[in-house]
Amino acid sequence: MTDGIDARQPLWLFDFVSPFSYLLLEQQDKWPNLPFLPVPVSLFELYGHWGQRVGYEIPAKRVFTYRHALFRAEQLGIPFRMPPAHPFNPLKPLLLAVAAKADLACVREIFRFIWREGRDPSTDEGFALLCERIGVSDGQALIERDETKAQLQHNTASAISLGVYGVPTFRLNDQLFWGEDALPMVLYCARTPNWLESKEVKRISSLPSGLAKT
Repeated sequence: MTDGIDARQPLWLFDFVSPFSYLLLEQQDKWPNLPFLPVPVSLFELYGHWGQRVGYEIPAKRVFTYRHALFRAEQLGIPFRMPPAHPFNPLKPLLLAVAAKADLACVREIFRFIWREGRDPSTDEGFALLCERIGVSDGQALIERDETKAQLQHNTASAISLGVYGVPTFRLNDQLFWGEDALPMVLYCARTPNWLESKEVKRISSLPSGLAKT
């Protein structure tokens, strides 16, 4: 049986394959003082649903993405080390977070294992070390449960139904805020929610497309 996502509360949606999810969580002390629920989702399934091409398939974009992540980490003073290969398969740590009903502190440890220590959680050895790190003795058995897999699928489907198209994403007051660099906007809208109801914001939010549909 899967648990539903309570979309009435603030959500933070993430995938461990995303370096920018790691960088944003490392800035949690700057987040609005709200009870954000961490929701692991499959970034690749989000891309597939919306028909987005995976950025890592574009050579120049792949290089820039890694350089930008490193630059942001250095700029923010956050320890950062790329895992040995990227993208890696994030399914195991995602399922582990689901099975462990991980809170933000536990999710942070998983991110740090990958993005601070530069480890690959998709290998048998790496996953075993990760389970040891967060104190889960039966991690492999937990991620193989049908209910664990179903919960991750449900999380991702629910995210899609809310319009989520990438990670990291905050959902606050029925609005989506995507990307590590969206944190200032999240903070502003948490303090000044009526900004989203302003005339100009409403106008640009409903602009028609100038291109004919094919």
